[in-house]
Amino acid sequence: MTLPAPLTPPAAATRWERLAAWGAGNPARARALGWLAPLFVTLLAAALRLTNLAHPHEIMFDETYYVKDAWSLWNLGYEGKWGDGADEQLPRGDDSAMQTTGSYVVHPPLGKWIIALGMALMGPGSSAGWRLATAILGSLTVLVIYLIALHLTRSRVFATIAGGLLAIDGLGIVMSRIALLDGALTFFILLGFLFVLLDRDRSLPLLDARTTAQRRSDAEDAPLRLVGPVLWSRPWLIAAGATLGAASAVKWSGLYALAVFGLYAVITDALARRRARIPLWPSDAVLRQGPVSFLLMVGPAMITYLVSWTGWLVTPGGYDRGADANPLIALWKYHESMYGFHIGLSSPHAYASPAWQWPLLLRPTAIWVDSDPVGCGTDHCIAVVTSVPNPLIWYGGVAAALYLLYRFVRGLIERRPVGPMHTIALVGLIATYVPWLLVPSRTIFQFYTIVMVPFLILALVVTLRELAGRPSDPLHRRTAGQRTVAVYLVVVVLVSAFFYPVWTGTSVPYPLWLIHNWLPGWI
Repeated sequence: MTLPAPLTPPAAATRWERLAAWGAGNPARARALGWLAPLFVTLLAAALRLTNLAHPHEIMFDETYYVKDAWSLWNLGYEGKWGDGADEQLPRGDDSAMQTTGSYVVHPPLGKWIIALGMALMGPGSSAGWRLATAILGSLTVLVIYLIALHLTRSRVFATIAGGLLAIDGLGIVMSRIALLDGALTFFILLGFLFVLLDRDRSLPLLDARTTAQRRSDAEDAPLRLVGPVLWSRPWLIAAGATLGAASAVKWSGLYALAVFGLYAVITDALARRRARIPLWPSDAVLRQGPVSFLLMVGPAMITYLVSWTGWLVTPGGYDRGADANPLIALWKYHESMYGFHIGLSSPHAYASPAWQWPLLLRPTAIWVDSDPVGCGTDHCIAVVTSVPNPLIWYGGVAAALYLLYRFVRGLIERRPVGPMHTIALVGLIATYVPWLLVPSRTIFQFYTIVMVPFLILALVVTLRELAGRPSDPLHRRTAGQRTVAVYLVVVVLVSAFFYPVWTGTSVPYPLWLIHNWLPGWI
């Protein structure tokens, strides 16, 4: 990854520009900050996610599926059924309700294998063990968004802001402190996205170099070459495929990201060939480089996905394992059944929230509620875990995404395309949000938006960078913009501190909890 060049402050610099120039002006200091900034945001995320992770010491919400599936995977190699009372027995370390009969599950096994790692380390009765691996991946997701933001903005300051916003966001905290699949899904999608960007940085200069070399090697009277080179050496694209295959092995919605990011790779290839003045650049990118990119990306994804099913394939007890003598055919039949379940899932739920509601944040999910806890200093206490994000981060991210969409459309109309920094967050939102709009009747929930949050934050950070002003802007413009950004960030931190008790199940007075419900649907 190319690091940002040392900053040189304008002739009339603001206080923040002088501070940034001081940090980057000395090579040793710049190297130290290059390590300390991502370390700080990652450790902050880990502290907020790991502190009191065992609370509540009971199975919350859909942990009833994934905790038990994870432990049976670890012991049997496949998801087994559980008898009555398992949710009460397992927190006591009693797994006697686990049966050897295969259970019908509708999500691939990788996310449950990840949950099982913490349970194997700390035992089936440890609620911290159920959630440990998810909390670690949630913390590492903050590091990944830092790297992506650094890649986009070439600014450690705004990369740190991106990592810090995700570290203190409520949805990121809650989904890292519960043994569900969505936290692992988010990590793998974001990591795969980083690899796609690294592939672009590596392959585009390589394409330019090979195209230039071809022109120099051609004789003056040789016929014009209508196509460019086909690039096979793309290790980052292979890594992206494997990582997005892992995302799909957690939840099938990872396939949307694989498709969208693969299409993005083809489009960037096409635009690079146009810049290289290759006459048949569209067909060259789609018909020649496209199949190679497909093989390099989808091949590893398929292998990774299939490997995640190894336990089911090599053991005889998994659900419907005996549907065919050929285990791969049996697996295909199982997948047909899973697909039928997903497309037909439409059952009423008190916390269901269709995708059109998500930007408005109308119906967050109440993950856990204890209506009669103690220790809040009053007679009427309540403890909740709610999936509401930090409202300022969420609504700010939505507004920023709309602004970037406006910039993109205006650039198309005026034939002045915007740069990657202004479009990449939109690509991520296309992969993580738009597909859910196509299934309006399916029962889905607001907490699914955890996969969107990093891309909303990237959009927000890009917009804040513009608000802070460019070096060419007048001093008063930069000063006002940077002060606005600073005030916004301070208020965001205060709002996260205010909401932290209802993200972690802390016992609070009932009137205080009511103040946290800014919209009627938040209760």
